[in-house]
Amino acid sequence: MLKKKITYTDFNGNKREENFYFNFTKAEAAELQASCPEGYAEKLTALGNAEEPNAKELIAVFKEIILGAYGIKSDDGTRFMKSKEISDGFYQTEAYSNLFFELAENAEAAAEFINSVMPIEKPVLSAT
Repeated sequence: MLKKKITYTDFNGNKREENFYFNFTKAEAAELQASCPEGYAEKLTALGNAEEPNAKELIAVFKEIILGAYGIKSDDGTRFMKSKEISDGFYQTEAYSNLFFELAENAEAAAEFINSVMPIEKPVLSAT
């Protein structure tokens, strides 16, 4: 699980700094991996290594990973709650936008984020 502090300005003009949580369970990671004929990890590697990445596909992948990993940890730590409503709520904040551009503009930050939220031993994505 990744706990990420994001600073953003809300729609009332207030500067905020909040902790947000991101995680994929092993089951969710397996579903992602199976969602692509070539495997999700291989898809990410190919996107990361492309000389001219497909911008539309890159945007879709970042959105899928960020919103798929986002959730709210229960107070007792037994559950990590995710739903369309929860991810939509996060998507509608500038915190999402700031995180999205951080990952889109910095390959190392993107690799670190993805590898931090995936529950596997071997890194999924490398910045090199």
